Amino acid sequence: MNLTKSFTKLEKSRVKLDVTIVQTEIADAYQNLLAKYAKSIQLPGFRKGKVPVSIIEKKFGEGLKAEVAGDVMEKALGEIFESATEFERPLPYSQPALDEAPDLDLTKDLVFSVTYDVFPEVKLGTVDGFKIEVPQVTVGDAEMKEELEAIRERNAIVVDCNDGDKAAKGNIATVNYCDLDEEGNPVEGTERQDFVFTIGTGQNMYKFDDEVVGMKKGDTKDFTKKFPKDFEDKDLAGTSKKLRVTLTALKARNLPELDDELAQDVSEKYKTLDDLKTDIKKNMETALENKLKEIKRNTLLEKIMEKNVFDLPESMVAAELESRWRMLAQRFRTDEAQLERLFASSGQSKDGMLAEWRTEAEKMLKSRVIVELLLKEREITVTPEDVEAEYTRIAEGAGVSADEVKKHYADPRNKEYLIDDIKEQRLYAQLLDKCTLTKGAKTAFADLFKNEK
Repeated sequence: MNLTKSFTKLEKSRVKLDVTIVQTEIADAYQNLLAKYAKSIQLPGFRKGKVPVSIIEKKFGEGLKAEVAGDVMEKALGEIFESATEFERPLPYSQPALDEAPDLDLTKDLVFSVTYDVFPEVKLGTVDGFKIEVPQVTVGDAEMKEELEAIRERNAIVVDCNDGDKAAKGNIATVNYCDLDEEGNPVEGTERQDFVFTIGTGQNMYKFDDEVVGMKKGDTKDFTKKFPKDFEDKDLAGTSKKLRVTLTALKARNLPELDDELAQDVSEKYKTLDDLKTDIKKNMETALENKLKEIKRNTLLEKIMEKNVFDLPESMVAAELESRWRMLAQRFRTDEAQLERLFASSGQSKDGMLAEWRTEAEKMLKSRVIVELLLKEREITVTPEDVEAEYTRIAEGAGVSADEVKKHYADPRNKEYLIDDIKEQRLYAQLLDKCTLTKGAKTAFADLFKNEK
């Protein structure tokens, strides 16, 4: 198509595209459309295909011009974007917006402008040479003991307590509870029936574990619960609540002994307790290694972002937030409309949630932009031999055969993800090799992973 174009960079990775399509292109397109309609249109008093062009123009001229303008502009944009760079081409979720609808004059060039978001073009400066602190974590006897206790908990047999038994930490309690007003009457709408939790875990809204300790099945207890100013629930922080709790059921866990029999119950691949311990330590060390890699990577990206400040296109952020909202609906096993009603019933809103997520979403997106730009700049590649070596590494770490791993990556999409991951790991290795890693604070193994639970 005979046209001219020019791109103008705007703020926040927006681009204005000015296009001029020469008059002959417009005139030819109009005549072709007119001829097309002349062959097929049928009007009263004329046979099909025999309507004079002058009558068609008189009756449908403005509509034909509008159709031609739309078709020609769409074709022009298609051609322009096909040869444009990623910094000139609109993002998939950014629909080009027409600045002003042009008037089609068949005797003149067609001039129009559109604006849209593009991938951020960032001139990266400092990307390495940082000092990065790495937590000091070990997998020792204490960590092994904690993991073995968790295994005992998962393999415990739950039994009913005797009617006269007192509730203790570690018991599974079923309670009814409600708020009380100043006169000690239940507050309507606050009643909760058959709520189950493990005493001592704090897995209840009001954290009344200590108040339940010592109660017997059938007991009811009224008490006032004071919440500190730094309490995790901001609505309760610094307040007091009068509560009534009734213990309706009490169960205890009978923990199995730490022996060969327990190891065999965990998996048939274990013959002895020592086999289980060996595998646990190996898995914990692998998890620790991967976690420390993640920490170094995230710290590196944060430092790069501090040195390379840039804005994201709004459509990119909006698309990420909407994706998170859809994922949340899937986790709740509901649709987006129902999820919004669910949050509204608790005094929250979708807009409020998206606003809370925005900072973290922008941080993640900027990290992705930086990684993609560096991968392209450094031209990091992966060979078939590299992929085979990765299959072997994954197989050894998972304790499966290489053929099983290859079967998983037979799907082209999965294989592409794997290749992208190999590229990224090589990029991080290059960058971290030019950073100084220092010893950070000593951290417990469990604390390193607590936010993932």
